[in-house]
Amino acid sequence: MSNSLQPLNTTVIACVAIILLTMLLASIHPLDWSSYLLHQIGTVIFMGVMLWCYRHLNVTAKSFAMATLFLLIHILGARYLYSYVPYNDWTQAILGFSLNEVMGWQRNMYDRLVHFSYGLLLFAMMRDYFRATFSHSRPGQLICLVLGFNLASSALYELFEWGIAMTLSAEDAEAYNGQQGDIWDAHHDMALALLGGVIGGLLYRVPPHQTAIKD
Repeated sequence: MSNSLQPLNTTVIACVAIILLTMLLASIHPLDWSSYLLHQIGTVIFMGVMLWCYRHLNVTAKSFAMATLFLLIHILGARYLYSYVPYNDWTQAILGFSLNEVMGWQRNMYDRLVHFSYGLLLFAMMRDYFRATFSHSRPGQLICLVLGFNLASSALYELFEWGIAMTLSAEDAEAYNGQQGDIWDAHHDMALALLGGVIGGLLYRVPPHQTAIKD
């Protein structure tokens, strides 16, 4: 792990600016302020973690940009409380067909996209983190570490949602968690995050004997 701070480059600065601008636009009349703010507290914390990893652990600008794309997907979901993102209306207006009908979906599937994106789009940043922390790890070991962290963090988040469900009113808990009546919602979410991570491992795996982190 390097003791020097990696300077911010134009890609990272642009990503932070895009995140802040998107948060500002998403804050214009969200569906429910309390749930929206709870989601966006997580956004700010997550962005701080991203910046720390970039500065201290030499996370690549490309990995930072991919993590930024995940945050943008999350911010859009927070704007519409996940369960009400009108993607089906958008596909009908732009493409002329109902995505839900084509796929046979009976629920709003945007939250599933977010969990899948967590595994897929954050794989590279998690890989860079573990590569900097465990510099002598082999590529296969790094992938196992990333997928293990993927599952553990997904489970912790689902436990957090369980805590929300136990402490808030039924209406507020549903507004934040967006289970939409699915008793297996937590299991589906964790499985999709893991699937995204596995695909990320296939796409962004570390080449053998590569130790230096490059942009």
